[in-house]
Amino acid sequence: MEPKSLVFEKHYNDYLQQLKSLDFETIALKLGGQVKNKLKGKSLILPLFGRPYDISSQGIRDVSGKKPMYDICIILCRHLLMCPGILPPDRQWVAFRDLKDAGPLTVYFRDNVEQAIAAGFSGRVEELKHKMTALNGVAPNLDVSYDLAMQVDALPKIPMVLLFNEAEEGFPPECLLLFERRVETYLDAECIAMLGYRLANHLKHAGNNQ
Repeated sequence: MEPKSLVFEKHYNDYLQQLKSLDFETIALKLGGQVKNKLKGKSLILPLFGRPYDISSQGIRDVSGKKPMYDICIILCRHLLMCPGILPPDRQWVAFRDLKDAGPLTVYFRDNVEQAIAAGFSGRVEELKHKMTALNGVAPNLDVSYDLAMQVDALPKIPMVLLFNEAEEGFPPECLLLFERRVETYLDAECIAMLGYRLANHLKHAGNNQ
């Protein structure tokens, strides 16, 4: 069996080969981002939770010039490769479990994303609000009754809403993430779950070294 690192590298290189056939100008018009001209072709600068990444068939790099974590590379590649011909209109907010093909991943998402955020910020709702604000989080246009409700852009076309309730007598803290129904057109369920994990991980570690 090949080491996991070699398997990841193979998948990464396969995706880079697929990027060669894409029209980055058209994709930028549909998904956002900025096209950059290079000696070896064009790349697309696309922000993921506000952090810009340079994406091309030569590789994916962050602002320091380093290749980001594997899951970030996969999310960005899949997002470009799944770019729809016609932008979908359905902007209804739904939970992850209600998305297409989410079934096998619902326990993972509940445990490693929503419950992880709920447990990590129990009694720290103001800190959670501060960290969401640092991600350019804003109040969503939703009529909900939660201790905290904030919307943040994972990618330019993929907003997420975080709903959070503090623990009360007899009830544990609660976190729920919502996505627009049309997210299914922009990413597969596995990558959407990765986005949730990326948010949870960022909220956990942001500011730890400050």
